[in-house]
Amino acid sequence: MTKSVRSRGPVRDRARARVRSLVRTLVRDLAAGRRARALPSPVPRGALVAEAVGLRVALGGRTVLDGVRIEVRAGEVLALVGPNGAGKSTLLAALAADLAPSAGEVRIGGRSAGDWPAGELALRRAVLPQAAALSFSFPVAEVVRMGRAPWAGTEREDEDEAAVAAAMAATEVGAFAARPFSALSGGERARVALARVLAQRAGLVLLDEPTAALDLRHQELVLRVCRERAAAGDAVVVVLHDLGLAAAYADRVAVLHGGRVAADGPPGEVLGAELLGRVYRQPVEVFPHPRTGVPLVVPTRLHERDESPHLTVS
Repeated sequence: MTKSVRSRGPVRDRARARVRSLVRTLVRDLAAGRRARALPSPVPRGALVAEAVGLRVALGGRTVLDGVRIEVRAGEVLALVGPNGAGKSTLLAALAADLAPSAGEVRIGGRSAGDWPAGELALRRAVLPQAAALSFSFPVAEVVRMGRAPWAGTEREDEDEAAVAAAMAATEVGAFAARPFSALSGGERARVALARVLAQRAGLVLLDEPTAALDLRHQELVLRVCRERAAAGDAVVVVLHDLGLAAAYADRVAVLHGGRVAADGPPGEVLGAELLGRVYRQPVEVFPHPRTGVPLVVPTRLHERDESPHLTVS
């Protein structure tokens, strides 16, 4: 029994080493073909990077998206908001070409998303799913470095170390770079997964609820990173539940409701009390921040809190 337990560590280490060796071999074997690929060209700010036209998606016999049209442009942050089941994550997956539509079309870089080979697509868009899971417990630095895989064998392979270092610094994960991914908290895993996406350096960044597992400070950090990527010319699409974050950091907000886009535009124009109350089935108040003017969305409480002091004597 003791011998068996002691042997697990070396066996596990050998298994991980074999996997890493296979990955390196695969990358090396594919490198020659990758060298011939045309690298993405810079896109002017405001140019169309991706779009969905007449998009319809049905899952499990239910229409999740119906007739959706959305445009994603370079240099802006687009927030997708709406109640649970509105179709936000489904729309993001369709924009990533990870989910084939039942009707309509998604275009990335002016080309039908389904026509891009996987390797070519990975050079142009990076995706952060809701859950980050790994079968093997790689160190954090190796997980982030996985984001550089699409560039192997290209002239931009020389950027790998700089890209990984910059991504880890931006997400504040460098302090635990050597720790195994499986030993991290949920919030730490989320930041490492985001670092992997940033290291990929794709021009279209698609993030599904990147702040869900994070504390207040790191929620703000993630949205600042989104703004920085947009300022650098990337197109960023982020699914958010926090309307305050969407109002503060997004250039545009698309409100999804019942599988359709109920509104799409600047936060100050879209985030109105009437629309939000109807979409979320919850009365809200919307008023400008006293310093910045950014819309603040506050639920209307059904019962006001009794502010009178109460003393309990025991």
